[in-house]
Amino acid sequence: MENILNHIGIENYLFLSAILFCIGVFGVLYRRNAIIVFMSIEIMLNAVNLLFVAFSTYHQDAEGQVFVFFSMAVAAAEVAVGLAILVAIFRNIGSIDIANLKNLKG
Repeated sequence: MENILNHIGIENYLFLSAILFCIGVFGVLYRRNAIIVFMSIEIMLNAVNLLFVAFSTYHQDAEGQVFVFFSMAVAAAEVAVGLAILVAIFRNIGSIDIANLKNLKG
């Protein structure tokens, strides 16, 4: 069986992962909506997971893919907790705008 990286090349995976990570960083830094911030964090996690799988395939080792499996499980738990917090904030404030969250200080 021929390795897919021989056709595509690992450089393209590196480039795609870097673009996805930069889009995620841009979303975290410049957006005010908390849901978009969470989606941007997920894009950054997926960019790193893409690199893990690409390097795992390149080195013919499954450890990177196992790490991605656990990373996706932790990311799913993070999303569940984050959305529960956002629902609680929306019930109290009526908005999920990040600028309004500074009013939650004691």
